[in-house]
Amino acid sequence: MSQITTVIFDLGGVLIDWNPRYLYRKIFSDEAEIENFLEKVCHHEWNRAQDGGRTFAEATEERLTSYPHYEEEIRLYFDRWEEMMGGIAEANVEILRQLYRQQKYPLYAITNWSAETFPIALRKYDFLHFFRDVVVSGEEKLLKPDAAIYQLLLDRNQLQAESCVFIDDAPENVKGAKAIGMQAIHLNPDADLAAELKQFGVSIH
Repeated sequence: MSQITTVIFDLGGVLIDWNPRYLYRKIFSDEAEIENFLEKVCHHEWNRAQDGGRTFAEATEERLTSYPHYEEEIRLYFDRWEEMMGGIAEANVEILRQLYRQQKYPLYAITNWSAETFPIALRKYDFLHFFRDVVVSGEEKLLKPDAAIYQLLLDRNQLQAESCVFIDDAPENVKGAKAIGMQAIHLNPDADLAAELKQFGVSIH
């Protein structure tokens, strides 16, 4: 195992709690209707297309064609997007802060995130400015786990894959990072990030 010199974070699910249900529980009175809306109307793959670079204007019009009776609810997906952020993963953000204070390991991020909504998070969370570079999928029109998005970060910052440890909550994204030679941590809800990093020789003081 190569010595780790660089730590790369995913954002949503690792540092930031994002879930459209936080908004739609204010809109719908019935939990079953929320689930129906998020499974059939503004579903995961539809949202993922925005993470891949599609504009919310295009996405909204596409949905309105098929679901005109949900016009208000569809438009709210972007108009009140900030209300989908439920807060932060306190323990993981504290580890990020400690790593930033130590100044021993350069910090980077790769995130599947819309180019239109990422600036909202940048304004809201100071710790997003700790990273030397953030590759935002919506800006690059690349998505994890495509090898190209990991390679972009490496090339742009002259990093060696084997010297990086990548942290993500999605197994497929962890697999994608490993496929190009990075070491990686699958951060499931029960994982202790500090302990996981220690296994790679990254100490938190």
